[in-house]
This record gives sequence, structure tokens and C-alpha cells, in this order.
Amino acid sequence: MQADFIPSLLSTLSLVSLAEIGDKSQLVCMALATRYRHWPVLWGAAVAFMLFNLLAVAFGASIAAWLPEIVITGIVAIMFIIFGIQAIKTPEEDEEVDIDQNASHSIFITTFLMILLSEFGDKTQIAVAGLSTTLSAVPVWIGASIALIAISALGIWAGKSLTGRVPMHWLHRIGGVLFLTFAGFASVRFISILI
Repeated sequence: MQADFIPSLLSTLSLVSLAEIGDKSQLVCMALATRYRHWPVLWGAAVAFMLFNLLAVAFGASIAAWLPEIVITGIVAIMFIIFGIQAIKTPEEDEEVDIDQNASHSIFITTFLMILLSEFGDKTQIAVAGLSTTLSAVPVWIGASIALIAISALGIWAGKSLTGRVPMHWLHRIGGVLFLTFAGFASVRFISILI
């Protein structure tokens, strides 16, 4: 094991954890956890973050040049609008509906795509890419992945904790407003890129 493995891992873990607390990926996981079962949400986020960090470490800051920022921003805005409207329009009688085992795949894919696309080119990816230029790649990848998965798990736990205290349809609507807020930020960013 390299002498700088543990210091590099701990540096990355602490930096990324602090950067992500209260960030959109944690809030996305929280919102999804109020509506769906937590394991598919956590696995979708975990796989997205591991892939996301692998790309950041492997390609560094140049990954943002691979896909135009305007395309990424547009896709993110559209996804957040769709999920926001879906969440707000959820009827009250859907509260007692259990999601069957087959739906886990679609929850996993939804979470995976939302996290991957919303975080693509984000400050965390840039930070991970920057860290990988000065620190060993493997501990940077491991530290960043652990940090992001832990922050997501914290968001999921908070989302699940709210479900017993607040009526489910209100949590859906709050989640919908949250998604639409992110869509608004992404739309503003999209317009600023166009201009």
C-alpha cells in the first residue's frame, strides 16, 4: 500500500463530505426516499457516484469538455421538471400503495440517471478531478465514493424519518417543489449558457 493512501483517502473523504452536505444530490435522495423504497434509491445513488467518481478521476477536468455543458444542463432541467410535476400530481389515495419488487429496477435506474446527470460537471466532480491530479487516483476515488454514498444515505434516512410524521401526499408535494426548484436553477444556468 502506498504511503499516501490513507492521508489521500481521508483528505478526499472530508472535503467531499463537507461539500455535499445539503447539496442537490443529498436532497434528491431525500425526496426520492419519501416516495420509494430506500434500498433501490441508495443502490442507484451509490452506483452513480462510483461511476461519476471513476470518470472524474480517470479523465480529470477534461470530462466536462466531452459533452457540452448546455446539453447536460438541458437534460437535467427536463428531468427535474418531469419528476417535480409527477410528485406534485400524486393523488392522496396512492399513499398506501406498496411498490412491488419489480419496480425496484425502475427506481434504481431513475435514481442512477438523476444523480449521474445532475452531478455531471458539478463542483464535486471538478474537486475530485482536481484532487486526482495531485493525489493517488485510487484513494481519491474510494474516499469520494464513500463520502457521497454516506451523504446520500443520510438524506435517505432523513426522507424516511419524515414519512411517519408528515402525510405522504405532502411529502410528495414538497419533493415536487424541490425538483421544480432544481429545474429552475438548471434552466437559469441553461439560459446563461445560451446567452
